[in-house]
Amino acid sequence: MDTKKAAKIFKALSNPNRLELYFKIAEMHESSFPTDTDSECFVTDIIRSLNIGAPTISHHIKELVNADLISTEKRGKFLICKVNEELIEEVSKLLSLQKQ
Repeated sequence: MDTKKAAKIFKALSNPNRLELYFKIAEMHESSFPTDTDSECFVTDIIRSLNIGAPTISHHIKELVNADLISTEKRGKFLICKVNEELIEEVSKLLSLQKQ
C-alpha cells in the first residue's frame, strides 16, 4: 500500500464520529456474518444506534466510501453499507509491518 492511500484511510478514520460510525458498520457486519454470505448493514439501523443526525452520518459515510473503507448500495429507499475486507487486510499488514 502506498503512503498516499494509507494517509487517506487514516485521515478518514481520524474524526471521532466517523471512527465510531465505521466501528458500528464493522460490528453490524460481524454480527450478520454467520447468517449472511454477503454481510451488510442498513444505514437506518446505524442512525438509530448512534447519537448522530442523518445528514452528519451521510457526510461521514461519503468520507468512508472515498477512503475505500466501505462500499454502499441503494435498495429502494434504503442505503446499505459493506466493509471492504480486502482493504482491512492491507491495513492490518501495514500496521503489523509485514512485507506485502
